[in-house]
Amino acid sequence: METLRNEVLQCQKCHLAATRQHVIFGEGNIHAGVFIIGEAPGRDEDRIGRPFVGKSGQLLDKILDACGFNRKDHVYISNIVKCRPPDNRVPTPQEAAVCMPWLLKQIELADPKIIILLGATALRYMAGSSYKITVERGNWLIWQNRLAMPVYHPAALLRNPGLKRDTWEDFKKVVYKYRELVNPQHYSRYV
Repeated sequence: METLRNEVLQCQKCHLAATRQHVIFGEGNIHAGVFIIGEAPGRDEDRIGRPFVGKSGQLLDKILDACGFNRKDHVYISNIVKCRPPDNRVPTPQEAAVCMPWLLKQIELADPKIIILLGATALRYMAGSSYKITVERGNWLIWQNRLAMPVYHPAALLRNPGLKRDTWEDFKKVVYKYRELVNPQHYSRYV
C-alpha cells in the first residue's frame, strides 16, 4: 500500500493536479473489514491533507463511533478521486477514470469484507450510472464479489437532517454484517 501511495502522490495524469494542495490517498487501517468510499476531497481535506475532516467528516466520525467503529482499527477511507475538484463540484467521468485504477488497487490490497458507498457519486462510479442512491441506499449490493452498502453522503445529512434516520438504519445493517463477517464480538453501545 505504501508503494501505491507514493505513486499516487506523484500523479499528474489530469488537470486536478494543477489546483490541488494535497493528494488525498486514504486513511485508516489498511487491513480493516470496512472500506469507505466517498466522492472527492473538499476544501478542508485539500488544505489539511486527510480525507473527511470537514463538517461531513466530523459527522461521519460520529456515525462510525455510534457503530463502535473508528478510523484507526475498523475502517479505511478513500475517495473516487484523490484531488479536489474546483468549487467542490462532482468529479467528471474523465477525472474518475484517471483515479479509479488507484482506488481499485487500494481495495484489492486492503481486501475488505464490506464496502460502504457514501452518496450518489460513489454509487454511480462503483456500481454503474443506472444506480440511484435514493433507490439503492440501505440495500446490499454485490460488487466484485464483495458486499457493498450504499448510504447517503454525510453532506446530504447536513443539508437534509431528515435523512439521518434512514442513514442510521443503513449503518446498523453494516454493524450486523460486520459481526457476521469480521468480528462476532464487535461492540456498539447502540446496536
